[in-house]
Amino acid sequence: MADMWAFRDAVSGWAAGGPGEPAGELAVRLGLRTAVLLEGPSDLAAVEGLAARRGRDLAAEGVCVVPMGGAMSVGRYAGLLGPPGLGLRLRGLCDEGEQSFYDRGLARAGAPPGGFFVCVADLEDELIRALGTARVEEIIQAEGDLRAWQTFLHQPAQQGRPRHRQLRRFLGTKKGRKIRYGSLLVEALDPERVPAPLDELLASV
Repeated sequence: MADMWAFRDAVSGWAAGGPGEPAGELAVRLGLRTAVLLEGPSDLAAVEGLAARRGRDLAAEGVCVVPMGGAMSVGRYAGLLGPPGLGLRLRGLCDEGEQSFYDRGLARAGAPPGGFFVCVADLEDELIRALGTARVEEIIQAEGDLRAWQTFLHQPAQQGRPRHRQLRRFLGTKKGRKIRYGSLLVEALDPERVPAPLDELLASV
């Protein structure tokens, strides 16, 4: 696992303008064949959490899950890891509102279409809808965040908003909260109610 984190760090440095040799050498050492491109670390937590629940070791299977630090980086990462770069097969998630941007970036990198699975708003929204708002609020209470949640609900901007949108916004109001809840929401899922984009992504790698 340490080598996989080293690979992610090497890719981040490469994307920022550094050398590509460290990433290339690690990809060979790790036997990588697929890179899963995700917007950020909360998506990473959810994908790896569900894989673990299903008894899968993605690293041992030659699959690296890479948080890109934002959707706007997809063209850059696809170029580095896909056909023009390391030649890995590309998979990932994208939000519906950014799908056209992903399509253009992947096309420029020469990546075959169809490997990215679309969330309506984002992955957190998919997980909240799969669990139901009442179950998510139970998780918030169990995690000791009930007071923060109640304070959040009293903010003027939240008055009259649908509950699932309030929950989605709440998860992004504190540094690290989306990452923590990415794992927690996946752990709470009924196996039969895994959101389709997440289920289809894991089935494809």
